[in-house]
Amino acid sequence: MVDVFAVADIIVKHIRTHYPQDVAIVGYYGSYLQGRATERSDLDFFFIPATARGRQVECQFIIDGISFDFWPIGWERAEGMAASEEWNTTIIADCELLYVRSEDDLARFMGLRETISNMGSESRAPDLIGKAESVLKDCLAGMAKMRLAESSKELSYCRTQAYEIVTDIFKSLGFLNQTYYKRMWGHYREQVRNLPIKPDQLDHYLDTIMFSVTPSEIMSACEKLIADTLGLISERQSSQVETRSYKRWMKGYFEEELGMMNKLLTACEKGHYETAFFVAIRLQDGIARTLYAAEKGRWPGIADLGEHRELYVRYGYPDLVALLDQTDFEPLRLAVLQLIEKLENHLKAEGVPLNRFGSVAEFESFYISRA
Repeated sequence: MVDVFAVADIIVKHIRTHYPQDVAIVGYYGSYLQGRATERSDLDFFFIPATARGRQVECQFIIDGISFDFWPIGWERAEGMAASEEWNTTIIADCELLYVRSEDDLARFMGLRETISNMGSESRAPDLIGKAESVLKDCLAGMAKMRLAESSKELSYCRTQAYEIVTDIFKSLGFLNQTYYKRMWGHYREQVRNLPIKPDQLDHYLDTIMFSVTPSEIMSACEKLIADTLGLISERQSSQVETRSYKRWMKGYFEEELGMMNKLLTACEKGHYETAFFVAIRLQDGIARTLYAAEKGRWPGIADLGEHRELYVRYGYPDLVALLDQTDFEPLRLAVLQLIEKLENHLKAEGVPLNRFGSVAEFESFYISRA
């Protein structure tokens, strides 16, 4: 059995002798640190270069059938791991240091661990929920590929796509629970099982994905797993404190959107249905999303399955999209006029200042007076 630490000692000695100012940190993590290494285990070790020259110590090699990868992590990437920009946070959080260039390097590294220790705080919740949602976008794209691909009926293709989806689900659940995984490759499930927030049927879905030989069953399990995780994200988002502020989210909004409303009026007057179609839908959904942000303190995300439209309806705004009719533009034109008046009055009632002027001279006086 290869003495992996003897190998590490050779590398560290070389660094001390030839690269003492070029490498900031050397550390190892994984099976040897966790006491579960086997005779085939490699040593998971890395270094943080302090200079461009320091990257020269990188090396991949094999000794007696055991592979080694002594790989670099730049400070910027290490900071990203600590901030959960990547999900292999354990490399920074749970490693053992073999070499440290200076006290300053050690302090910087320990600062990263301090960031990780705050991962479960309330202040990190919005950011990590957002990351959980962002990861789920890849699941939705993967699901679409499974449904659309010509090879979707092939077991190998479905299992490969399902693997990517499940991996992203694990990432998403980690972020959603404001934690990270200490073990990879076949050990996610036992860690997810201990998380407080997870799909009720997680084990059932995973069993189907892993053991079924029927592509349609695998696709269905992936779809249900994504839907359940999406629901959990929505629940977490709804549990966050809402910060209602029209002045923050809608200052300048009316002045900008009036251009789109005027464009829609012109399309109605000229009978240009294609312009009316695209502008009406973009305008209505844009207002609905911005109203949601003003009321909730955040933009609706992919976990929002149309709920953001409820505020648009609640406040009595006209349904422009339903009024699209290539044979009769007049109802839509009148609705746009109603929308302009209603939105302006709504924002005024919420204390949002509107920069509306009757002449160029009035604008000039306003603009100059701001200085």
